[in-house]
Amino acid sequence: MEILLSIALFVFSTSITPGPNNLMIMSSGLNYGVERSLPHMLGICIGFPAMIMAIGFGMGTLFQQFPFLHEVVRWAGITYLLYLAWKIASTRDVGATPQQKPFSFLQAVAFQWVNPKGWIMAVGALAAFTTPNGEILLEAGRIALAFILIGGPCIGIWLMFGVGLKRILTEPKHLRAFNMTMGLLLAASVIPMLTTEFS
Repeated sequence: MEILLSIALFVFSTSITPGPNNLMIMSSGLNYGVERSLPHMLGICIGFPAMIMAIGFGMGTLFQQFPFLHEVVRWAGITYLLYLAWKIASTRDVGATPQQKPFSFLQAVAFQWVNPKGWIMAVGALAAFTTPNGEILLEAGRIALAFILIGGPCIGIWLMFGVGLKRILTEPKHLRAFNMTMGLLLAASVIPMLTTEFS
């Protein structure tokens, strides 16, 4: 019971705080509404626990044996996040153009693999809440389930926050300022990754 409580607190604190997923789903809620953002939200809620299970199955060992693969994923993630930050910052209106669409379910699932905060959360959870001689898949499954049950509603809060802002940000200049701010915050989320890389 003590371990389950610790996992629950870890999942809540990491899922409710700002990060790439939360900033993007909030921006999606503002720009596209709940219905069009649901595939994005479900992709996060399913994709991240699936990533935890995959690491539990042995992806972590693969990265230990071939460290360059981890570096490739890290730099791909940083580059992609900066691209997404630019796309969000340059959005000028709600649902601005037909070319600008919310993330699909599969895009959101795939994004988990290049999300630097996601890697930190997944590896941190597995390191903290699994035991060397334990049932790794059972323990990873318990963590993944916690992210579905607790992390999912946290993501939903950010989505609804974005939808609520849509009612407030009715003037184009305010919406542009919000999107610019979200883009800058998303870009800033890669700074810890870069400082770790170059320190």
